[in-house]
Amino acid sequence: MINKKDKSAPMLMGILNVTPDSFSDGGQHNKPDAAIKRAFQMLQQGADIIDIGGESTRPGALTIDDAEQIARVIPVIEGIRKLDKNVVISVDTTSNHVAEMALNAGANWINDISAAEESIDILDLAAKKKAPIVLMHRQGKSKTMQNAPYYDDVCKEVLEYLQARAALAMQAGIAKDNIILDPGIGFGKTFEHNLLLLNDLESLVKLGYPVLLGTSRKRFLGEITGVNDPEQRIVSTSATTALGVNAGVNIFRVHDVSENKQAMDVAWAIKNSSNRT
Repeated sequence: MINKKDKSAPMLMGILNVTPDSFSDGGQHNKPDAAIKRAFQMLQQGADIIDIGGESTRPGALTIDDAEQIARVIPVIEGIRKLDKNVVISVDTTSNHVAEMALNAGANWINDISAAEESIDILDLAAKKKAPIVLMHRQGKSKTMQNAPYYDDVCKEVLEYLQARAALAMQAGIAKDNIILDPGIGFGKTFEHNLLLLNDLESLVKLGYPVLLGTSRKRFLGEITGVNDPEQRIVSTSATTALGVNAGVNIFRVHDVSENKQAMDVAWAIKNSSNRT
């Protein structure tokens, strides 16, 4: 088991979608009691962070207004916080207003798949609250992002974009260690784009910011393996987790915590074997 006293050890972010329409688990945890129960199940399995989202970001998904997002996520955040004051909670939103309400309710992190494109004020909020913020690359928006995405050089363009967004975050007063970069696997990328980005993770790590990887159950894994059911893509997701550990990724956002924890722990032990006596 990874020793969490080692501050450099990677972490797992457990996905908690409180939505009726997320791509692989929509409707499973969209009631507060079920969501809270699932959060603590993931914590027992080894999750370090619980990421709560009230709006589906799957390809083709429609935008959900702030009021509905707040109605979905705030009772869950408050319920988790009432039971455990130490759980690290992330809110998955592009809305400054939703993020502010979530932080006030007890959330600690912001996970913004638009990298503050949809609300630049979210950077000021993160700076004011000293909250870590995930900035993800996405070409287009959820409804249209998979309509023929194109890049001249996907790895170069994603790195340059994330570096620019991180610079904006630092200008807003966010500490570098609180800026987490996510290449946005599956968000406005083709099958080949995803593979190229995964093969080049070390370049993103070398920028010097914490890096988050989210491949959990995604379609490109099914295209490789022939597994059509997203819930059966646990092994292939775990393979990318091990690959990410070796590349230096810090955080893995996953649905299936226990299996990915095994992959993460084994990869971390191997990666650090040269440091052992």
